[in-house]
Amino acid sequence: MFVGLAAALIVAVVLVYLPALHAGFIWNDSDYVTRPGLRSVHGLWRIWFEVGATEQYYPLLHSSFWLQHLLWGDAAFGYHLVNVLLHGASACLFAALLTRWRVLGAWFAAFLFALHPVCVESVAWISEQKNTLSLVFYLGAALAYDRFTINRSGRAYGLGLLLFVLALLSKTTTATLVPAFWVVAWWRHGGLQWSRDARPLLPWFALGAVAGLFSAWVEMEHIGAVGEAFSLTVLERIMLAGRIVWFYLAKLLWPADLAFIYPRWDMAGSGLVAIVPALVAALVLIALWRLRSSTRAPLAIALLFGGSLFPVLGFFNVYGFLYSYVADHWQYLPCLAVIAGLASGLTLVLGRLPRGIRLGVPVMIVALLGGLSWQRTAMYRDLETFYRSLLRDNPEAWMAHNNLGTFLRENGRLDEAEVHFAETLRLRPRSAKAHNNLGVLHQDRRRFAQALPFFREAVRLAPESAIYHDNLATALRETGEAAAALAHHQEAVHRDPGWAVAQNNHGVTLRALGRSGEALEAFQRAVRLDPQSGPGHLNLALMYSLLGREAESRHHYEQARQLNPALPPLRR
Repeated sequence: MFVGLAAALIVAVVLVYLPALHAGFIWNDSDYVTRPGLRSVHGLWRIWFEVGATEQYYPLLHSSFWLQHLLWGDAAFGYHLVNVLLHGASACLFAALLTRWRVLGAWFAAFLFALHPVCVESVAWISEQKNTLSLVFYLGAALAYDRFTINRSGRAYGLGLLLFVLALLSKTTTATLVPAFWVVAWWRHGGLQWSRDARPLLPWFALGAVAGLFSAWVEMEHIGAVGEAFSLTVLERIMLAGRIVWFYLAKLLWPADLAFIYPRWDMAGSGLVAIVPALVAALVLIALWRLRSSTRAPLAIALLFGGSLFPVLGFFNVYGFLYSYVADHWQYLPCLAVIAGLASGLTLVLGRLPRGIRLGVPVMIVALLGGLSWQRTAMYRDLETFYRSLLRDNPEAWMAHNNLGTFLRENGRLDEAEVHFAETLRLRPRSAKAHNNLGVLHQDRRRFAQALPFFREAVRLAPESAIYHDNLATALRETGEAAAALAHHQEAVHRDPGWAVAQNNHGVTLRALGRSGEALEAFQRAVRLDPQSGPGHLNLALMYSLLGREAESRHHYEQARQLNPALPPLRR
C-alpha cells in the first residue's frame, strides 16, 4: 500500500513539475551552483571551514551542489531533477509520519503538500534546494525520534540526532524541529514529562539554538541584513509578525495572486491599526487554549505553524526583507502543520458522505492544485520569462526591473535595458546598483561623460564597493581625468585585492600617467590572480614591448590570442 501510493505521488510530482525540469538558471542560482573557485577538493574544504566562501553557511547544501556539479556541470536539468525528487521524497516521509501518528487523511495531506502552488518556488528554483534537502532530513529525524519515543532505542535516537544535524547543515530554520516535538508530545499525551519528552531533546535544542544564532549572525555580518531597511522597532516587529502569519495562512487556504516578490509593506507608516493582526492572532490562541479540553489539535496546529515560521516573522533580520517581508519559500516547512490539519478535518467531514464523494472531492482538490502548480512553473523557463512574469505579478518590484535591465543590457538590448534601470531608480532612488547599471549602460555606448554622474552617485551610496570605484575610475580616465581616476582605482584594489579586473584597470591608468614600472606590476598581479585574463596578458604584452622586452611581450601576446582568437597574429 505504502509503495503504491508513494509511487503514484512521485509520478504526480514529476508530471506537475515537468516544465521546471526544462527550466534554466534564474536570479541568484549562480551563488549556489558551485562557482569555479570552489570546484576543487580545496574548494570543498572552504565550503565547510570558511564562512563567507558561499552565499550562506549551509555546508551540506553546498557540498551537495559541489557533487552535483561534478555530475552534470552547468546543465540545469540535473539540479531541477534533484529538487523535484527531494520534494517528492519529503511528501512521502510526511505521509509516513502522519500515518505513524494516526492522523486522518495522511496521504491526502501528502498529495496536498506535494502539489500545492505555494511550494512551487521551493521546488522550481534551484537555489531553494536548501528547502527540499533540509526537509528530507527534518522529516527523517522526526520519524527516527518518534521510533525512539516508543522503544527508547539508542540506535533510533542516534539516527535521529544525526539526521537533525544534517538538516541544520542544510538550512538552520530546521532548528524549529525540537519545539515542534514538544508540541506534538503535548498534543498526543495531554502534557509534557521531563524524562519522557524534555530531557532527551536538550542536546538537540542546544544544537538548534547555536545553529540558529550563528545563522542570524552570518545573515547580518556576511550577507548584509543590516542598515536602514532593517531598522524596525519592537512594536513594528510585533505588528509585522501578526501580519505575516495571516498572510501565509491566507495563501495556503486560497493560493491566488501568488508572486515571487510580494509588495513590501511600509511598517513605519502603517499606524497602530497594524497591531490588529497580532492581537487577533493572540485572541485566537487564547480561544484555542480554552478549547483544549475538547480537542488539542487546533492549538497544536497553530503552535506548529507559528513556531516553524518564527525565524522569518521579523524578530530576526533576514536579507530577503530588503525586497519583501514575505515569500512563498519561507513557508515551505511551516505549511505542513496546516495542510495536515486541513486534510484531517476534510477527511473527517467527508467520512459521513457517500464513497464517491469521499474519493472524488480530494482528487478534485489535488488535481486543481496540481494544475495551478503546473501553470506557475512556466515562469522559471528562462531569465527573461522569469523577470517578466515577476513584474506581471508585482510591477513595483524594483529588483526585478534592475535584474531584467541587466539581462537586456548583456544581450545588447540597451534601449530596453535603460527603461528598466530608470524604473528601478524611480521605485528606489537610493539604489547604488541601479545608478551603477545606468552608468555602465552609458559606458557601453561610449558616453563616459554621461556615465560619470551615475558612477559618482553609486560610490556615494555604497563607498565600500570595489566595483563602483573601479567603474568610476574607468570613466574618469576615459574623460581625460586620469589623475582623479587613480584614487578610485587604488580604493578598488584596496577593497578587493584579489580582483584581477581591478588590478588590470589600475595598470591601464598608471600607464596613462606614465608610471610604467607600477603599471607593469599591476598587470603582473592581474595575470597572477587570473591566468585566464585576456586583457591582462594583452596589456602585459604592450608594456613589455614598450620596455623593449620583446620575448616576454610575444609570450603574453600569444597567451592573449589563445584566450581571444580574434586578435591578429604577430608579424614575424
